[in-house]
Amino acid sequence: MIASKNEIFAVLRQYNPWWSAGRFPDLPTWRRAAFHEISNWIEKPPGGRALLLSGARQVGKTTLFLQAIDELLNHGVEASNILYVTFDHPLLKLIGLDNLMKLWREYEPAREGFEYLFLDEIQVIKDWQTWLKHQVDFEKRRRIAVTGSAATIATEKQESGVGRWQTVRLATMSFFEYLQIRKLGAPALPPLQSLLEIFSWENNRFIQITEEARPLVGMFHEYLLRGGFPQSALLESIPMAQKLLREDIVDKVLKRDMTALFGVRRILELEQVFLYLCLHDGGLLDLPQLCNALDLKRPTVSNFISLLEGTHLIYRLLPFGYGKQILRARPKIYLADAAIAPSVLLKGKSLLEDNDGLARAVESAFFKHVFSRYYKQSVAFSFWRGKKEQEVDIIGSLGERLVPFEVKYRPQSRIGTGELKGMCEFCREHKVERGYVITRDLSDFSIMEIDNRGMRTRLLKIPAPLACYWLGRSEVESAAPFES
Repeated sequence: MIASKNEIFAVLRQYNPWWSAGRFPDLPTWRRAAFHEISNWIEKPPGGRALLLSGARQVGKTTLFLQAIDELLNHGVEASNILYVTFDHPLLKLIGLDNLMKLWREYEPAREGFEYLFLDEIQVIKDWQTWLKHQVDFEKRRRIAVTGSAATIATEKQESGVGRWQTVRLATMSFFEYLQIRKLGAPALPPLQSLLEIFSWENNRFIQITEEARPLVGMFHEYLLRGGFPQSALLESIPMAQKLLREDIVDKVLKRDMTALFGVRRILELEQVFLYLCLHDGGLLDLPQLCNALDLKRPTVSNFISLLEGTHLIYRLLPFGYGKQILRARPKIYLADAAIAPSVLLKGKSLLEDNDGLARAVESAFFKHVFSRYYKQSVAFSFWRGKKEQEVDIIGSLGERLVPFEVKYRPQSRIGTGELKGMCEFCREHKVERGYVITRDLSDFSIMEIDNRGMRTRLLKIPAPLACYWLGRSEVESAAPFES
């Protein structure tokens, strides 16, 4: 051991102030949606499983752990039965998990009741999966929550941990959560469990909400510029927020994590691929074109795409359908947060003057919202392209239920059937009775009914700020099923 036990335990004490009757100061009082999942796991882990909290760097995983610890202490759990460790600290990384457990119990004897272990950045520890599997199987008093990259689970040649842990995927903050952390005076809009409720509204309700929601538009545009990472969202200066996002989050993932976790050495090529994706956010991934543009081999680029997805910087959306043909088709790529592309490309506030760039940012933001709201319910997401290159941006599928979403964030005030040929074709072909069109202008908030060649289809045209607000709010406040 390169350091004495006293030196290492002094580090542990800094991370666990409750052992000396202290607490971590300045924890946010508001709770993200994922906090409720963690609370439910603490109360009754499904099948006795551990918890894996997975998400991008700086997305708020540590804060959620500290809030969970604070909640345990408030409910009378013995302080010495709670351990928090971050393996970003070099001494804690070197000591190893078993030695860490022995040291903890040597200085802080166990009390009655469950032991709660919160282990941050566990992926840097060798053989962590085998250790966690053993703990789940044989240490029934311990409830263990860890954070780490989901990609390491798939890439490390370890025994599978399937059935030993429950994964909670943490996205960047929703628009609703952004309003909470910024303490902005958002309009008091009525809560919704599902956007489906709006289909039963009377016309005067649409007019009323349109007027009440007008302050949301400016807040939503600032959200697209600052992003949903807590640290950048809290900065008053938008240029400083984008600088932090670019340097502290993107650069650290590309230049540090990719090397440390996955052995990537061709960092310049990886950065070029990521920059290409920023330029084509929300677009189809044309792999041959990308390879030709950057003079890279296809296996290299495919590996980079998988690693970027594994570190939660991008989402990959496959086309609607089944079979090998679909798996070989071109996917759509969405960045993990709408503010990443303008931050990396140094656009600043000029994004708001770029109609095409702003539309791409809104589509990425909306996809993240609808994915985060419903992925826990095993909803599959895809996009659809017809024979005449007509497209629907997002299709949500749960069994035989299909819900299409089309993003039309354009300056014109009214979106008509002429701009929705893909949506109409998809609904007719698959006998879908309802769909959603995400619009820009608040005055376009309404129900559109179309006679789809003998089939009646109702489309809810809903402005993006309202759609993202309600999806984020219902994620925090409700557990309503998909399109319930």
